Amino acid sequence: MQGHTPRRRFGQNFLADPHYIRRIVAAIDPQPNDTLVEIGPGLGALTADLVARAGHLHAVEIDRDLAARLRERFDAAQLTLLEADALRFDFSRLAATLSAPLRIVGNLPYNISSPLLFHLAADTASLHDLHVMLQKEVVARMAAAPSTPDYGRLSVMLQAKFAIARLFIVPPGAFSPAPKVDSAVARLTPLGAQAPQIDDDALFARLVGAAFTQRRKTLRNALSACCTPDDLCAAGINPQARGENLSVEDFVRLANQVSRL
Repeated sequence: MQGHTPRRRFGQNFLADPHYIRRIVAAIDPQPNDTLVEIGPGLGALTADLVARAGHLHAVEIDRDLAARLRERFDAAQLTLLEADALRFDFSRLAATLSAPLRIVGNLPYNISSPLLFHLAADTASLHDLHVMLQKEVVARMAAAPSTPDYGRLSVMLQAKFAIARLFIVPPGAFSPAPKVDSAVARLTPLGAQAPQIDDDALFARLVGAAFTQRRKTLRNALSACCTPDDLCAAGINPQARGENLSVEDFVRLANQVSRL
């Protein structure tokens, strides 16, 4: 670990296997003119290969000790280091400042992965793509299809904004310290003009959240605080169905129906 003690509160498990570093960088395929932003560069394992391919990148790092080490290793022409909490960092402002959509890269801490993805999804116009490594089960939920056990709130909220592909599995032994679970690398590409038109994002999020809070409840009961059985029927949805049975398009249609009442 080169003298650094991983901090549990930051969810630090550092990628160390050169084989998987090369595979991730090859999947990203960074180019010299790309606006790369790495979340949580840590000890710089991915950073070094990204800089070698792209020439320069921005990085968001919350750990001050790691930030200091990165500044010693990379000069300003290679790395623009932003000491900040990624959950509160304004990625949209960075994209506007750089006048380019961002290519986000990151080995995301397991303890903040879902909130961080929701934070990034809030403004997909600022993003070109995301390549992120997460717990394998989280990636399975992100990419899950309706009426499958993994399909839920995370699936709907992200699939409404991104095309999602699981690329490959990364075993615990590729990290130091080794986590207790497998990880997976996923690519998220904003849908852009192909994204469904959502009239009220906050209402959409509220409906989706309520539909999956108690998965076994029918929509008639799960959404009783948000809409009536007549509203469900008007949107072409069976009130006796469950949230896991609805497609992303179904949720969008329902939210838009309710927003127009």
